[in-house]
Amino acid sequence: MKVTLERADLLKSLTHVHRVVERRSTIPILSNVLMRAEGGEMRLKATDLDLEVSETVAAMIEQPGATTIPAHMLYDIVRKLPDGAETVLETAGDDSLMTLSSGRSNFSLQMLPETDFPDLTAGTFSHSFEIDARELKRLVDRTQFAISTEETRYYLNGIYFHTTELNGETVLRAVATDGHRLAQADTKAPEGAAGMPGIIVPRKTVGEIQKLVEDPEATVQVELSDAKIRFTIGSVVLTSKLIDGTFPDYARVIPQNNDKELIVDRDPFKEAVDRVSTISSERGRAVKLQLAEGRLVLTVNNPDSGSATEELAVDYQAEDLEIGFNSRYLLDITAQLSSDTIVFLLADPGSPTLIRDKGDKGTLYVLMPMRV
Repeated sequence: MKVTLERADLLKSLTHVHRVVERRSTIPILSNVLMRAEGGEMRLKATDLDLEVSETVAAMIEQPGATTIPAHMLYDIVRKLPDGAETVLETAGDDSLMTLSSGRSNFSLQMLPETDFPDLTAGTFSHSFEIDARELKRLVDRTQFAISTEETRYYLNGIYFHTTELNGETVLRAVATDGHRLAQADTKAPEGAAGMPGIIVPRKTVGEIQKLVEDPEATVQVELSDAKIRFTIGSVVLTSKLIDGTFPDYARVIPQNNDKELIVDRDPFKEAVDRVSTISSERGRAVKLQLAEGRLVLTVNNPDSGSATEELAVDYQAEDLEIGFNSRYLLDITAQLSSDTIVFLLADPGSPTLIRDKGDKGTLYVLMPMRV
């Protein structure tokens, strides 16, 4: 194999694919990136057996071929080459080393045979549709923070995507919860999405989608089955296994009759929560909200370091109420909101609170209270 590529093109593709590779893999071939050169282009592919990312890059091919070399090492080398450089990759038929040369720099890298590289893309997909990159990114961004990190409840370690009927219209819905908070985002279901199975996309795949959707004006091709999902974003193809589990009936925890409405400006509220929680301990992140007509007092008490209070003017006309929340969870939710106004719908100190974004009717958040 002998291939010449622009350093910038190679680096861009390696940036996309090398992130999938675990730095400490017990299976040597999984530390490598597959490079296959044919027909005027080079395809790079990396996998961890659950997730696979591949991308095609233009190349001048003198001799076609395929091999695998260490992904992170190759990325680091190309990243450190000067801008505008040309990179030549060459292998000899009977050698176990690939030569990478660029200007006066020369590297020899250990190879493993491409026949050992696993293929994740086998199988057929039952549903296929296209979605605007902007909408896909919105669904993911608005919900990913609520994904559980508790491995024993593995079915919560991702975002649940499914279609449902809402006000006579079919919507594509993303839901994530860790048992303490829940995030839900809707968008109009793309053509072809109706009837798709409910699927749980793993946390790592969600993170890659966020990084790969670079152009919000692009269109993303989505193909899925009960076990796998594939996203085609420009020249990048991401294939992932899905979480094999049943997502809980999340609708049961979304309150329907919370009648106490609190309307507050997002930024002053966020900054006040952040300030008073400075003295909270790592273990006890509770902040108490004391509500009275037109007034909100935020209080944090820490037996080891003291207390803090801050008062805000708010729109609240219901009866007085005291309720506690995890301050970090409040800050996570306020960070997702697109408008300057937050609407809290409360019931009592022991019941879930519904939080809405006044500027985005397609999202809602549920937060469980804490005892304070």
